[in-house]
Amino acid sequence: MASGKSTLLNIIGLLARPTSGTLALSGVDTVTLGDAELTRLSGRSIGFVFQHHHLLSAFTAMENVMLPMLGDAGFPNTEMAERAAQLIEDVGLAPWRDQPAGELSGGQQQRVALARALAMAPALLLADEPTGNLDTVSADAVFALLRRVNAEQHTSVLFVTHSPELAARCDKTIQVIDGQVVVPG
Repeated sequence: MASGKSTLLNIIGLLARPTSGTLALSGVDTVTLGDAELTRLSGRSIGFVFQHHHLLSAFTAMENVMLPMLGDAGFPNTEMAERAAQLIEDVGLAPWRDQPAGELSGGQQQRVALARALAMAPALLLADEPTGNLDTVSADAVFALLRRVNAEQHTSVLFVTHSPELAARCDKTIQVIDGQVVVPG
């Protein structure tokens, strides 16, 4: 039975609308916004790492990371390239920055997806199993990066994990069981 964690992330990430209730992001009631306003708000405020990477396989790691910035500015510039290069380095992929994403391993692709999600310095980062396809060393590096982004950029990080070990390292955990949010007492 599905528990609803991915659906909850999709609603918080403005990829789906709630069937009831309200959702406020930065004080804005998102339920009243049109599709174009939702897209603009999510593009500038929310980074999303999906369970499946959704990278453009013919584009390099750098180009994939630059995509959100290009969508916002419309054309590439030096600042974008420098930010993308730094993010690629932060996720440990500097040697592969010019490699087409389709030629990277699954774990490398996941790290490119994480760097892309951080490209716009979002206020909120949503991640659906961000370390699920990674070996232990890479998973620890990604988790450390998430903690650093949270501390240094004040980005809130909300992620789904099935790993009790990873969940235990988080500041706060919330369980979703059979579609119900369970907050520890």
